[in-house]
Amino acid sequence: MAHGQDDDGIVEGYWDIDALTAALGAARSRWRQAQQHHAEYGAEGFPSRDNLTKIMQSLCGALFPLRLGPSFVRLHNEDAYVAETLQTVLSRLYGQIRLELIYALKGEPADAVDREAARIIAAFARSLPALRTLLDTDVEAAFLGDPAARSVDEVLICYPSMLAIIHHRLAHRLHELGAPLVARIMSEIAHGKTGIDIHPGATIGQSFFIDHGTGVVIGETAIVGDRVRLYQGVTLGARSFPADEKGALEKALPRHPIIEDDVVIYAGATILGRIIVGSRSVIGGNVWLTDSVPADSNVRQAKAQYEVTSRAHVSAPHRVHAMLESTDGVGENI
Repeated sequence: MAHGQDDDGIVEGYWDIDALTAALGAARSRWRQAQQHHAEYGAEGFPSRDNLTKIMQSLCGALFPLRLGPSFVRLHNEDAYVAETLQTVLSRLYGQIRLELIYALKGEPADAVDREAARIIAAFARSLPALRTLLDTDVEAAFLGDPAARSVDEVLICYPSMLAIIHHRLAHRLHELGAPLVARIMSEIAHGKTGIDIHPGATIGQSFFIDHGTGVVIGETAIVGDRVRLYQGVTLGARSFPADEKGALEKALPRHPIIEDDVVIYAGATILGRIIVGSRSVIGGNVWLTDSVPADSNVRQAKAQYEVTSRAHVSAPHRVHAMLESTDGVGENI
């Protein structure tokens, strides 16, 4: 193949496509040979992140049509919009669940896969009214818990934590019903958009509020009670990761905290391990907590020793002079 560019501007001659294709095929074969106990989905297809992104956008619109639906939705046509949207989106979600189950039920006949996918999507659809009611408690908790919130509509439209919580509520239900991969993709879509990482396996009670939210991490086996409030940078994580006799990490063991009702956890706090934070406790900012605390506890880090000095005298004496020379004492020349 000659060096240079063809008429479309495609560079040629600097690589051997046949050799590259063969080498990548060999790498895939080696991987599949080594991972036969946990084979890839590739032969039948894989749940699509792009498709699930569109599905989640439609589900958000179906749950909150006047706020998260398209601009043409009004009171007079919202039921029609919801009906049409659900008819389409639930069919598409069924297809994504079926792709997961083809792998999860490997060796089972196709009709068994279809029956299980139908069971999951039917139960998920029946859950939507209750999920909407649960999400209403989250919206109200954000409005009541944030003095900057001027309306529940502002919370729903503007707050990234609400997007993360909506995704989590939907993903958690699918996780419960037996579609953990689709659920995880849904959660990671919200993670990518908001910086809030909630595993779909985490159990979270009603009236849940994350203020600001960036950097929040909630692990798979965490249990969060009702009316809990978290701030940015909070981690509900695992302290250790037990391994089996072959050195592989054991999966799904309870390893994340239990946060009881009415707890507030301030920014940057890290809570690790299967510990219990008792009801009505307050965990201060930047606290590192690895032991259980009883109800009504107030946990805060020791006061830092610090000294306050004037930087103006040391690094900017001209600012001090300007302040003193100001005619009205406000320092107009600074």
